[in-house]
Amino acid sequence: MSETPKNTGSVGWMDLTVPDAEANKNFYENVLGVTSQPTDMGGYNDHTLMTAEGAPIGGVCHARDGNADHPPMWLPYFSVASVDQSLANALERGGEVLRAPKSMGGGIFAVVKDPAGACFALWEET
Repeated sequence: MSETPKNTGSVGWMDLTVPDAEANKNFYENVLGVTSQPTDMGGYNDHTLMTAEGAPIGGVCHARDGNADHPPMWLPYFSVASVDQSLANALERGGEVLRAPKSMGGGIFAVVKDPAGACFALWEET
């Protein structure tokens, strides 16, 4: 039997999806006292928010491409041992898969809506 990763259940990342990521990253830089780095999305930039020490803490994303149908919202990414198992558990309990599992930056993620309508992402480090 494999061990459960120590960060299981923790929020490992947050993404903000908005129509104008440029304006909103400036807002958060000034309000939170953080910096940002552009992230090339193939024709435009989203932005990674960075702590004063330079650690990445979240993203500010344009509502384009795969995010085009997202309303302005923060999306937490919860660390799980298995995205597939967590999705199965969510479906059994009335959840809905909004984005099927997809590889990204050293892991796999999926987006889920809970029975009350709240959205979140599952993240499995690979």
